[in-house]
Amino acid sequence: MILTTKISNGTIPKRLIVTIMIFVACTASFMLRVHMSINLLAMIQPITKATTNDSMALSHNAFNNTLIQSSNGTSNSGDLISPVKTAVNYGSRYEWSQNVQSHILGAYFYGYLLTSLPAGPLAERYGPQRLIGYSFLLCAFVTALFPLFAAIDAWAVIAGRFLIGVLSGCVYPTLHNVISRWIPPNEKSKAVACIAGGSTFGTVITWPFAGLLIEHFGWVYAFYVPAIISGIVAIVWIWLVSDTPAEHKTITKEEREFIEASFGTTVSKNKSRPPLLKVLTSLPFIALILSHYSSFWGLNFFVTQAPKFMNEVLGFKLANAGFLSSLPYLARMFSGFIFGYIGDTLRSKTIMSVTALRKSFTLFSHFLPGAFMIALPFIAEDPIVTVACIVACLGFNGASTITNLVNAQDLAPNFAATLYGMMNFLATTAGFLAPMTVAFFTKEKSTMDEWKYVFLITAGFYIVSGAIFTVFGSGKVQKWNEVKEQSAPKPHS
Repeated sequence: MILTTKISNGTIPKRLIVTIMIFVACTASFMLRVHMSINLLAMIQPITKATTNDSMALSHNAFNNTLIQSSNGTSNSGDLISPVKTAVNYGSRYEWSQNVQSHILGAYFYGYLLTSLPAGPLAERYGPQRLIGYSFLLCAFVTALFPLFAAIDAWAVIAGRFLIGVLSGCVYPTLHNVISRWIPPNEKSKAVACIAGGSTFGTVITWPFAGLLIEHFGWVYAFYVPAIISGIVAIVWIWLVSDTPAEHKTITKEEREFIEASFGTTVSKNKSRPPLLKVLTSLPFIALILSHYSSFWGLNFFVTQAPKFMNEVLGFKLANAGFLSSLPYLARMFSGFIFGYIGDTLRSKTIMSVTALRKSFTLFSHFLPGAFMIALPFIAEDPIVTVACIVACLGFNGASTITNLVNAQDLAPNFAATLYGMMNFLATTAGFLAPMTVAFFTKEKSTMDEWKYVFLITAGFYIVSGAIFTVFGSGKVQKWNEVKEQSAPKPHS
C-alpha cells in the first residue's frame, strides 16, 4: 500500500511522491477552473433591487449581499445573512449581462471539450510528464492576463477562459495515464481518491481564498496569485514526476520491479491505438459513461452555481457564501479518501469481486445523493438545513472514487487515459449545460421554487445512471484491453 510502504535508506517511495503530485495537480487545476465563479461577482456591476415576494430571495446579484457598507455608517458584517445595500469597490466593474456571465463561466468547458478526447492517446503515446507540466505553465501565463482581458472586452475574458479550458482539458485524462503506469492495482482507489480529493480541495480553498484576496487587495490579485501557483506547480511536476517508473532517475530497483510485477500482463509496454468500435459498443463502458456524467453534472452544478445559490436564494454574504459553498467539497474530499481506503482494503483482501465492489457502492455515490436532491427543495425553509443537505449529497458522492472514477482502470488499464478522456469529453458538457439550465429555470427571481426543478433534474441523473451501472457495469478487464506484442523482425536469409 502507498501509505504503508517502508521508507528504507531515507528514500521515500516514488509512487508516494507521484500520488502527492497528482493531488497537487488536481488542486491547482480546479483552482484555475473555479476561481472565476467568485472573481466574476466582484467584476460585475451590482443589481441593487431586492425581491419582496420571497423572503429567501434577498438579492439578484450574488456579490451584493457580501460586500456591504451601510449608508448610515453602521455595519452588519458579523451577520450571516444581510440585505443588499452598497457594494464596496474592489476594482473596476463591468456591465455584463446574465447571458454574458453564463458564457464566461461556460467558456472554460467549451475549451475543455477540445482536448479531453486527444489528451488520452497523446499521453499514452508521448508520456504525461511534459503534457501536464507545459499545460500549467501556459495556464499561469494566460491567467495573469485576465485583468487586461477584462479591460479590453467581455469577449476577451470569454476567449481567455476558453483557452484555460483548452490547456486544462489534458490534465485529468493524462493523470489517469500516470496512475495506470505508476500505481499497483490494489492501491489505485487511493490514487484516484487523490484526483477527487485534489479537485475538491482546490474548490474548498479557492472560494474563501479568492474572497479574501478580493476583499483585501482587489479582484486583480485573485488572478495573479493563482497564476503564480500554477507556474510553481508546473516546475515541481516536471522536476519530480517521470513518464514511467523505468524512466525515473532515483527510484529504487525494488520499487520499480514491485510496480511492474503488480501489473502482470494487463499493462503492455507496447504502444497501440485503442479499438474504438469495441470500446464504444461495450455495455460496461456505456454504463460507466452515464454514471460518470451524472456524477460530473452534480459536481459541476455546485462548482459553478453554489455561490450564486448560497447568496441569492439562501442570503449568505460572500465571505460566508464562499466558506459554506466549500463545505460540501470538504465532505466529498474526506469521504473520497475514506471510501478509497475501504475499496482498496476490500479488493486486497478479496472480500468481494471488483464488479460487486463497484456496483454496491453506487448506493453511496449515486442513489443517496439523488435522494438528497429530491428532498432538498421540500426541506429548505431553514438555510442551514439546506446547506447540510447539500453537504450530505456531495459527501456521499465521494464514494465515486471506488465506482465511476476508478472503473476505467478496471476495464482497460492499457487505455485508461483514452477511456477517461472520452468520459470526460461527454461529462464536460455538464460544465456549460448546468449554468444554462440554472439560467433557464431561475430567470430573474432566483427563488427556491425555481431552483427546485434544477435539483430534481440532478436527482434524476444520479438515480437513473446509478441503476444502469448497477445492471450493466463491470469491474473485469475487457478483452479489447489486450495489446498484441510486437514480434522481432525476421532476419533476412
